[in-house]
Amino acid sequence: MINVIGLGYIGLPTALMFARSGLKVVGTDNNKQLVKLLTEGKLTFDENGLEELLIEAQANGIEFSTEYQKTNTYLLAVPTPYIKESKKLDPKYVISALNSVLDVCKDGATIIIESTITPGTIDKFIRPEIKKRNLVTGEDVHLVHAPERIIPGNMIYELENNPRTIGADSRLIGNELKSLYSKFCIADIVVTDIRSAEMSKIVENTFRDVNIAFANELAKICRSDDMDIYEIIKIANMHPRVNILQPGPGVGGHCISVDPWFLVGDYPGLANLILAARKINDSMPQHVLSRIRDIMREHYIKDVSKVGLYGLAYKENVDDTRESPTLQLLQSMDEHLAFGVKVYDPFVKERIVDHQIMNFEDFLNEIEILVVMVGHDHVKENLGNIKNKLILDTKNILTEIESNKLYYI
Repeated sequence: MINVIGLGYIGLPTALMFARSGLKVVGTDNNKQLVKLLTEGKLTFDENGLEELLIEAQANGIEFSTEYQKTNTYLLAVPTPYIKESKKLDPKYVISALNSVLDVCKDGATIIIESTITPGTIDKFIRPEIKKRNLVTGEDVHLVHAPERIIPGNMIYELENNPRTIGADSRLIGNELKSLYSKFCIADIVVTDIRSAEMSKIVENTFRDVNIAFANELAKICRSDDMDIYEIIKIANMHPRVNILQPGPGVGGHCISVDPWFLVGDYPGLANLILAARKINDSMPQHVLSRIRDIMREHYIKDVSKVGLYGLAYKENVDDTRESPTLQLLQSMDEHLAFGVKVYDPFVKERIVDHQIMNFEDFLNEIEILVVMVGHDHVKENLGNIKNKLILDTKNILTEIESNKLYYI
């Protein structure tokens, strides 16, 4: 039996995949209401194919509980936030889950940590907890780091098709876990040491952050001298060894916007390019605010309540708002005493911010300037409804709108 600890964006779909593949799975979470809903077959977030996967997993006997199980395999998928002041990882949730596992696990149990952690986290925080109990890593318990590598909106496909990394002290245990993950993952699975596995996940997301920052800095440069950033990127990308990404309003989600900070916090003075990239990407919501001000001045609009932000999620076609650039922008506006801006997102069904309008038609009726923060398919399907608005398209997805009404970052 596998006991999956943490039933959020990563733990739940992973537990369901294991259960669908025929393994006995118990999903554990401290949130009693979440466990109750899952037991009743109800989901707490939207994801393509997840409802069908839950039905299949329940047919195969998956259980949900607030209790940790006595078994020989555990998978920890709990949050790993960072401490904003120091930029270091906060391991409190992983440590808490680990100790709860150690209270009940069988001798020789394998503990898999899927949560994103920094290089050395297992040595600095996990092994000491095990040693406190007079346990021996490799005899009493086996530690494995198998970092998740999926994204909201495409989770099930990526669970099956994305290559995986398994970091283990023992090659034997690593290969056993490789066989376990192979029950649903058809891509390559690499077995390595724990520190390499820890570092590889951070490096992947940091690479993406740095490349996004390059595009965003180019956008600022081009804006300052009235050049078309999209035309320039299109031409530059014709070079066979150039692949510049598209600029945007900022970086959100729990991976790209957070993981690079771990390297900044752990390696001060060394992670200089990474720090610069983080600052650039974190500055983009403020850049969007400046563009909104430019449009308001050009059209003599003085009332910020006539501005509407489209999109609260951090990426298109999902309801995940973690580290959302829109939320960052709203915070910046609040600090500048700019109150009353309207907000709408077709995927966010609960009101989470002030002046959030739940009906798209009502939202459009309230505003003169539409700021597209997220490239949901929904907005592209409603070109006829928005064509008379002034539009700041931060995602470059509305090229069919009349050019005299369309603005870019």
